[in-house]
Amino acid sequence: MSTPEPPALPRARAVVEAVGGVFDTPVRTGSTNADLLAVAVERPHGSVVVTLDQTAGRGRLDRTWTAPAGQALAASLLVRADLDARDRGWLPLVAGTAMRDAVSAVLPDVDGTPRASRPIDGEPSRAPEPRALVKWPNDVLVDGRKVCGILCQVAPDGSVVVGVGVNLTIPSASLPTPTSTSLAVAGASGDAVDLADAVLSAFTTAVLEAVYALVDGGPAAEAVRSHVRATCGTIGRRVRLELPDGTVDEVDATGVDDEGRITIRDRDGRSRGVAVGDLTHLRYA
Repeated sequence: MSTPEPPALPRARAVVEAVGGVFDTPVRTGSTNADLLAVAVERPHGSVVVTLDQTAGRGRLDRTWTAPAGQALAASLLVRADLDARDRGWLPLVAGTAMRDAVSAVLPDVDGTPRASRPIDGEPSRAPEPRALVKWPNDVLVDGRKVCGILCQVAPDGSVVVGVGVNLTIPSASLPTPTSTSLAVAGASGDAVDLADAVLSAFTTAVLEAVYALVDGGPAAEAVRSHVRATCGTIGRRVRLELPDGTVDEVDATGVDDEGRITIRDRDGRSRGVAVGDLTHLRYA
């Protein structure tokens, strides 16, 4: 039996090599994040590890992430930049927005009935919302279902590994959860390798450009934060919030503050920022 060839991914490779990064494409690996974390101190900024067959992926809150071989993208990007503490906190949000934009570019435009949303004040809005949105902090949803998860981890030298998992061509019957989707199910055309190359090249470009803007500061950095807020589909919704201590409540999500925290208003009208928590968007007819 012949050994499978690693995916070529020429567009993504070109993006990484243009910034001086190393581009690794193992045929199979346990975790691209673990692989990159292990060599991060030796690798330049912008390096990537990518596979279409990851066997031991992890997500936020230590959840497992599994997908059929050859039908999902697992990739990790190394970010080494002079970011202050606040901007490092924005990196997971930037990554989610970058992947939302990358996913949107491969989806067909579909004219549908505008979905109702629950605003913070006043009557329900009937304004249509984009097919692809970010659920704070960085889950990417298409038509309300999760297509991508993101996990950022700090390497021993202080650099950050940004890991992504994207469902590419998984059929609906094989999706891991009832609230998942894949690019193919959402109408994207092309095979897994083509979709992976398109998504990864766009994602990597957007994250690196946003990092440069955050380092520069000023209007460029504010433009990055504004774009994150504009693509965050959590803002303006009633959500179920589960905190690390097990507390669960229904609250209104009102915005993203300057620290990158989701701001919420509880049933008693009290407002605060939340840095860590698990959110579920609640639907209203």
